[in-house]
Amino acid sequence: MDVAAVVTDLDGTLWHEPSTVHPRTRSALARLSASPVPVLVATGRRVHSTRAPLAALGVAPPAVVLNGALGLDLATGERFHQGGFTRGDAVVVLDVFHAHGVHPCVYVDDDTHPVRVSATPSTHPEHLADFGAHARVSDLHDVVGDAPVLAFGVLGIDRALAEAVGNALHGVATPHVDRARDYGGFTVTVAPATGSKWDGVAAYCAHHELDPAQVLAIGDGPNDVEMLAAAAVAVVPADAHPSALALADHVVAPAADGGWAELLDLLDIDTC
Repeated sequence: MDVAAVVTDLDGTLWHEPSTVHPRTRSALARLSASPVPVLVATGRRVHSTRAPLAALGVAPPAVVLNGALGLDLATGERFHQGGFTRGDAVVVLDVFHAHGVHPCVYVDDDTHPVRVSATPSTHPEHLADFGAHARVSDLHDVVGDAPVLAFGVLGIDRALAEAVGNALHGVATPHVDRARDYGGFTVTVAPATGSKWDGVAAYCAHHELDPAQVLAIGDGPNDVEMLAAAAVAVVPADAHPSALALADHVVAPAADGGWAELLDLLDIDTC
């Protein structure tokens, strides 16, 4: 079949670590980016932490960030999709976090301060430091009452606590609980109840008059499930989460071994 677009997750898919992208993947990304097939990123990362490592690879593709809450062109900043929480749902999600003694990061669509945290944030100190000037200390109740909230997140917390928060949020929102790759412990990221990466992918296709029934998607995590299920071709690394592997049309080598480069074979793009 003809592929209208390739959509890729980042962590665990394009790279094992953004600082050590496999040479085969680097070469394949450059090759595919120069082809007529558009490449779209779909990630749980925020805008800055998506843009910076991709820029180091020499690319600035369109991206769906925060698990589908926002879609934009990384090169120009032009938005093609904005999802996020209703005010009422955002208040409920914050209350669930606080009921468990957790002060989350609140992500909003603001180019200057896209992350809002309380004076006592629960996320890992190194995660907080990574935000730099992009984070602003705020009263989170005021934030969820006034600003369009895109997502919530906390990294590097105890597994039992992460699972308790995730379980309490089912039915209210879409929580994703997984190991925190960079900070130890576990992470909880929260998207709206009806939101997923596929929302941003579909919006991108509509914006560019592409057929969403001709999308090839590659991803490895529970937050990729909706995207993999909706794509015409689902590609999954061999070390992916079982929920992603269950949807695979094709299984490639892990990111650490440069498995992403195998997309070129599936797309019949010359690797020379």
